[in-house]
Amino acid sequence: MPEYDASSRELMEARAASLYEDAVAVGGLRANDARIADGVGGEDRAAFDLLVDLGLLLLDEETERWVATDPAAVGPRIVGPLGHRAVELLEESRRWSDLFGSMGQSYRRVAAATNPVTEIHGLANINRFLSATIDDAQTELLTAQPTRGRSDSSLDAATERDIRAVKRGVSMRTLYQHSARRNAAIGDFVGLMSPLGAQIRTLEEFFNRMIVIDRAVAVVPSTKGPEVAMAVHDPSIVAYLVDVFDRYWERARPFTDTADSTARSVASDVRDMTLRMLVEGHSDPASAKRLGVSTRTYAGYIAALKEEFGVQTRFQLGYALGRLPRDSVEIDVGGDEPPQT
Repeated sequence: MPEYDASSRELMEARAASLYEDAVAVGGLRANDARIADGVGGEDRAAFDLLVDLGLLLLDEETERWVATDPAAVGPRIVGPLGHRAVELLEESRRWSDLFGSMGQSYRRVAAATNPVTEIHGLANINRFLSATIDDAQTELLTAQPTRGRSDSSLDAATERDIRAVKRGVSMRTLYQHSARRNAAIGDFVGLMSPLGAQIRTLEEFFNRMIVIDRAVAVVPSTKGPEVAMAVHDPSIVAYLVDVFDRYWERARPFTDTADSTARSVASDVRDMTLRMLVEGHSDPASAKRLGVSTRTYAGYIAALKEEFGVQTRFQLGYALGRLPRDSVEIDVGGDEPPQT
């Protein structure tokens, strides 16, 4: 039996189905019908030949008409083999995936032994490396994600691979800045991941992006630019990065905790961090980046502080802060600073 592909189906949808319906409506097509006569080319003749091949039109020699048959008798002969082929292709796809996964694990083991730190160039290559490595994860996934600079499309891609990992039983902890609580896309991500067992917390402090898989490999930014990442396999360096993550994690607040006390604590953290930025003399763009907000939002924080201290200008605010006891404006954020990668 001949095989039928997408082009056959498209011809059926475009021409053959209507020709078949004509045959049904008039009790069959005359053998000398101009549309299907021998030697005639074009789509109608091709559609007619397809209907005959499928067995949907049969020649009644007594009436010399091509009469329609019931599609219910023909369909299983076509759909059945296609379904069987689909199952075979899915199984073949799984085997190829397993093969590449095994080869990838071998490659990364050798890379870890010979190149403890490697550069990955290009966002596409970085994403491919992350997808492959996270898909191989067996026990744990740690991610630190600054709120600003993460697009919705990158979050969508990360969501798919993270869901696969968590459903395999991989534990997952993700750290965002407090500003992520106002990000709708991140809120949707948390809504998907939390019921699956992933833990998400937020922190007021700025930190660099970092992903650690199975405490065996860490992916961190490179100083060479946003399209270069470093894959770190060295056990000592990875252990240090995990320790940094854990210190931040202990100070962070659960994203899903909506209690008033948590909301007040988050607001207090943001206020304290804003004060710290002012005391340390950072520019507004730098301060906004460290808080994970836009410069406009940061300006709103400054305006709130002016109102709190009853002043009109930033100079007056600085003077008011300077008159406070020293320990009341030295904001202690605790913990160790992350490595600037």
